[in-house]
Amino acid sequence: MFETEKSDEYHVKVAYNTQEAIRLLEVGFEYVTGEYHDEGKIFRKRK
Repeated sequence: MFETEKSDEYHVKVAYNTQEAIRLLEVGFEYVTGEYHDEGKIFRKRK
């Protein structure tokens, strides 16, 4: 039938607080990693 190829390319964003994380999740980003020294959390979304 139809063959769909998923891209390995992503849009990447960093959230530094709860409100930023919520906004990213609401538009389809997914959580990728834990906290870093600057307290940022990485999110990604397929291009």
